[in-house]
Formats: sequence, C-alpha cells, structure tokens
Amino acid sequence: MKRWSIAIDGPAGAGKSSVAKILAGKLSYTYLDTGAMYRAVTYESIKRDITTPLEIADMAKSLSMEVTAETDGMHVLIEGTDITSHLRTPEVSAKVSEIASISAVREAMVSIQRNIADKGGIVLDGRDIGTVVLPNADFKVFLTASVHKRAERRFKEFKTIYSDITLEEVEKEIEKRDWKDSHREVSPLRPAEDAVIIDNSDLTLEETAELLLHMVKNK
Repeated sequence: MKRWSIAIDGPAGAGKSSVAKILAGKLSYTYLDTGAMYRAVTYESIKRDITTPLEIADMAKSLSMEVTAETDGMHVLIEGTDITSHLRTPEVSAKVSEIASISAVREAMVSIQRNIADKGGIVLDGRDIGTVVLPNADFKVFLTASVHKRAERRFKEFKTIYSDITLEEVEKEIEKRDWKDSHREVSPLRPAEDAVIIDNSDLTLEETAELLLHMVKNK
C-alpha cells in the first residue's frame, strides 16, 4: 500500500499541529510540524537580536537545524540544542508571521521540508503545505474554526504560563495574525484548489483527526 503525503493547512489556533500529530499516529506516519521550523527561526532571531530581513534570511540559510521525532512529538534542534520548549511563547507567536513572510527564510525551510517529505508516509501542517511545499500531496486539508474558538484554544495553552494574559488579548492577536498570514506577498494563507475544507469549531481535535482518518481510508 502506498504511503501518502498528507498536507494540513489553516490559520493559527485551528488545531493543525494536534490533529496532524494524532492522524500521523493513527496511520503510523511521520509527523512534521513545519510551523515549528519557522518558530525556530523566529526564536533564534529574537535571542540573537537580529532584526533586519536580510540578516534574518542570512541566519536562516546558515542555521544547522535538525528535526527529530520523539515519543512526545517533534523536536527542533539548532546547532545541536533542543529549543522546542521555547517555540510557543507569546513573543515568538507575535513575530513568527512576519519572519515567515521573508522569501529567503521560506526558501530555506521549504527545501528542508521537501527533503524530509520525499519518501511519503508523512503528515505535514502549516500555512502553505498544499499550495507551495507539497503541491502534489496525495491528500490536502484546510482546517479552520471561528476566531473565538481558536482564541479559546490558544488561551488555554498560554494561561498556565502567563497568568496575566486575557482571552481578549489572544483573540486580537489571532485576528492580527490571520490578516498578516493572508495578505503577505510570499505564500499567503489560502486553501489549495483541491483541498478539503473543514471547520472544526464544534469538533474536538480527536474528533477532527478521526474525521480525516475516515476520509483518508475512504479515498
């Protein structure tokens, strides 16, 4: 049986990473969180206090980035150091869309992603997997949900670490991120023409993964 490449795209907070991870586990596939790779570049630019697009692009091209599959999910290592725990902070979330819009950064990450996905048997999630990274993916999904529902999901992630953050702040940040992602010149957020569009506002992430598993098996 052919091992498929599965592309899951969608806006921030739609549950792409969680759903992709669950689906990959059910299929015994590799899971690749492409968004984490852009977050890694963003984190490194903040840590190194690099601010101009040219400097950030040069840094991205020279980064020694390694992606590994661990029992608790995908880990990202830079220069041999695991930085996974730093990738979901509000500071990184606020800047990642801006960093990901730099064409040279995307070129560097897409090259790594395509090499990893080349053998099939993989689930990738991000903003432009079905449109740019893997336009010939065997199965494409565009996963979305209402802004409020997506903000609630992110708020649950953040509030245990940042006790003073509010749901309203997270919702405003989600709206700002949506606009940036859909209006950027390089690889804007949009569904691939042949993608299945799923609104999971009223579904749990496990239910969403089960729905995708059913679709994959039927296809």
